[in-house]
Amino acid sequence: MSFSSTLLQLPVTAVPFSQLVLVMAQLTLLAGVLMFFRPLLVGIARALVLVVRPRPTKDELAARRKLRAAKLAAQTAQVSNSVDARTMASRV
Repeated sequence: MSFSSTLLQLPVTAVPFSQLVLVMAQLTLLAGVLMFFRPLLVGIARALVLVVRPRPTKDELAARRKLRAAKLAAQTAQVSNSVDARTMASRV
């Protein structure tokens, strides 16, 4: 048996060739339309994301930044206290 006869025996040949070409043309057309309107679709998707999860306000961002700075200051103070304690312990 040759390769082509083996290939033609597969169940893929149950679909008529014209229908296969038609589906391929439709998929190609759909892909082209999606590529053409991609910026519009991306903008719509971003707008929907903002509707579901709005951006925090400037006040919320400032409060979050202030809290993060306070935590960082507390951590550095704790680290410096532990360094001082180790330094004093090493002197004894």
